[in-house]
Amino acid sequence: MRVLIHGIDFSPVEVGIGKYTGEMAKWLSVRGHQVRVVTIAPHFPQWKTFEGYSSWRYSREVWLPSNGSRGTLRVTRCPAWIPGDPRSWKRILHLVSFAFSSVPAMLLQVLWRPDIVLMIEPTMFCAPHALLVAMATGSSSWLHVQDFEIDAAFQLGSLPPRLRQLADAAERFLMSKFDRVSTISDRMIQRLSAKGVDSARSVLFPNWADTSAIYPMTTSATALREQVGIADGAIVALFSGSMGTKQGLKLLVDASRQIAARPDIQFIFCGDGPYRETLLAEKGDNVTILPLQPADRLNELLNLADIHLLPQLADASDLVMPSKLTGMMASGRPVVATAHAGTQLARVLEGRGIVTRPGDVDDFVSAITKLAEDANLRNLMGKAARQYAVEHMDRGEILSRFEVAIRETCCSTKTPKENITSTSKERLPLS
Repeated sequence: MRVLIHGIDFSPVEVGIGKYTGEMAKWLSVRGHQVRVVTIAPHFPQWKTFEGYSSWRYSREVWLPSNGSRGTLRVTRCPAWIPGDPRSWKRILHLVSFAFSSVPAMLLQVLWRPDIVLMIEPTMFCAPHALLVAMATGSSSWLHVQDFEIDAAFQLGSLPPRLRQLADAAERFLMSKFDRVSTISDRMIQRLSAKGVDSARSVLFPNWADTSAIYPMTTSATALREQVGIADGAIVALFSGSMGTKQGLKLLVDASRQIAARPDIQFIFCGDGPYRETLLAEKGDNVTILPLQPADRLNELLNLADIHLLPQLADASDLVMPSKLTGMMASGRPVVATAHAGTQLARVLEGRGIVTRPGDVDDFVSAITKLAEDANLRNLMGKAARQYAVEHMDRGEILSRFEVAIRETCCSTKTPKENITSTSKERLPLS
């Protein structure tokens, strides 16, 4: 198939949405599909353009599969304003700048005639021209919601409440025009239904983990513990990922200060983002802050933890399903997370971690100390987390089902082209 992907985050970003979009595109090209991506220069989570890229001009890249596949992956990067501090109106302007700059790059794809146009939310600002390309070429259209950005913008105060009714109406209208709308959790599927997306068009397409690359290490990342300076026998509570607004990271600072009298519990915060400088300024002696680690050290980093930490703001708990959760669970370690009872995150972590009330530092500290003092409980929850990841988050299984789904969508919404073969309904073996 010819697959056109329109999304603001893409490889070589190694965290969040960019990681998943990049892995998906590469996986499809390895499977023999022709894939094109319209995106911007990599910048996340540092909110600074990566070295070797430009955020002010158009550029093109060609990635060829290393397995000899006939598939290709061509990337067009568009200009966009990348703010150093992406809060409130600055983040919205960032999204709008990509929406405008990507119009000519998307319209050029009409000549290529894709079989399916796959748009990744955020950002919904790009939906009109994604739909236009699909309409002009007779292609299928697919919206994949990684983040309900409009809901989050209002709940986090980035947009004034008086615009809510208009924004909701525009969102519902745009969603109604896509042939398929997918998202990453059951609760987010329910939210799609509340936005008018009927069950016949909604698809569960969860994030994944490469469970062959992320796995429990018997050495418990000893070398990295020594490099970081973790004392023998100390319990490591690890936060790893984007350090931004939605993560609710003030809770980590408050919790580490409350446990400062216990030298047997050490905190490690690893990552980058707008909140990093605040963490550096406010951290105590029991906190070590590491830069974002390269992909080839991710498993070692995740195994550094005895306990994974996953704070969130209360208002974001069911608007997003934290992308970092997949790696945490695949590493076979328990997770202490903040979420309301009954949310998707709370259900997933039942028996595999401890969920505390958002913003309640005493509750959060209590969960950390409970796990720190009970090695047997950590072991039981860690094994259960690993088992869940293998059974429900395996990358090969999830992407195989997705490939079948997009083939079926192309065949059901338009006349198949010659390159959509009669094997469209088979679950093809992984290469």
